[in-house]
Amino acid sequence: MYTFKKEERLCNKRLIESLFHKGSSFLCYPFRVSWLPAEGPQEFPVQIVFSVSKRRYKRAVDRNIIKRRIREAYRLHKHTQLYQALNSADINIILSIGYIGKEIASFDFMEKKMLRLLEQLGGQVLK
Repeated sequence: MYTFKKEERLCNKRLIESLFHKGSSFLCYPFRVSWLPAEGPQEFPVQIVFSVSKRRYKRAVDRNIIKRRIREAYRLHKHTQLYQALNSADINIILSIGYIGKEIASFDFMEKKMLRLLEQLGGQVLK
């Protein structure tokens, strides 16, 4: 149940490009979220990509620790907060979560903000 498989990651460059050009977005500090309804069948209700700015965080170690914390917070809460709502409405989406915070936040802070983000995303997608 609490897994994050390769099939859930968004790797297709064409889909990522269309996500940023045609998708809807909102801010939930320290995250910037972009999402787009997916066309065609998917194995999972959400395909996701995580990003951290190379301009703001020069060292790869810093970018990696931030991405690890975001992925872990997402992995723990995606089923209860997002998947149940999307499965009941039979909707698939592609999703991008970018970190725009000024400093490396603790996991507790990121987890709390991730819960708020997933709640807000569920509300927007199901409108």
